[in-house]
Amino acid sequence: MNKKVALITGGNRGIGAATAKLLAHRGYQIAISYRQRKQQAEELIVELRSFGVLAIAVRADISSEKDIVQLFNTVDEQLGPISCLVNNAAIIKPQMRVETMDAERINEILRTNITGTLLCCREAIKRMSIKNGGTGGTIVNISSAASRSGSPNEYIDYAASKGAVDTLTIGLSQEVADEGIRVNGVRPGFIYTEMHADGGEADRIERVKSAIPLKRGGRAEEVAKAVAWLLGDESTFTTGSFIDVAGGK
Repeated sequence: MNKKVALITGGNRGIGAATAKLLAHRGYQIAISYRQRKQQAEELIVELRSFGVLAIAVRADISSEKDIVQLFNTVDEQLGPISCLVNNAAIIKPQMRVETMDAERINEILRTNITGTLLCCREAIKRMSIKNGGTGGTIVNISSAASRSGSPNEYIDYAASKGAVDTLTIGLSQEVADEGIRVNGVRPGFIYTEMHADGGEADRIERVKSAIPLKRGGRAEEVAKAVAWLLGDESTFTTGSFIDVAGGK
């Protein structure tokens, strides 16, 4: 059995849950974090354990440094040091033009999507880096095709946060390359997940899919396969790179 320990933030639904299932199927020990929907997280853990692996769910608000530190400490105690981190936790707010946004909305998005991602990377590096006595590891940051499009008239604040995640991925990949850590990103496009309901338009993909070259929305499982490739041994010479899972958009 593969003894890798993978932590997936925001892993109780959507892309995070699909990634957890795929990695558990491949023998990874799994930790997921969740902020809400405790029952959903617990049900997923039961499913993950059916693959014969260890799996835990830890409540953590990724906008809170205290919660992040406790999350990693809990994983250390129950599963051992992580070897893989998937920074998947992110939030989005209802569709809005910039002229009507306030600082509270913008900062809430930035605290989770940027600061939280950076802090999770920090905690992972402390454990993975061979300079710190670790054995190396891999980090995959879930960005978005919105980082390239800018998402005008809908989510420019969210898109900007994902642009920052792209920059983080590039810089960090070079900073820790000689410490046994690879850092890459996946940029999903229009994927069928519950997140669109958070933005106020649950059927958003049906509205926009005609503009996607493949003429359909993507599945969370398709994104999970890209993440798994970047975490696995097939991609050992890949760092500072991105996989776009966006149907050609």
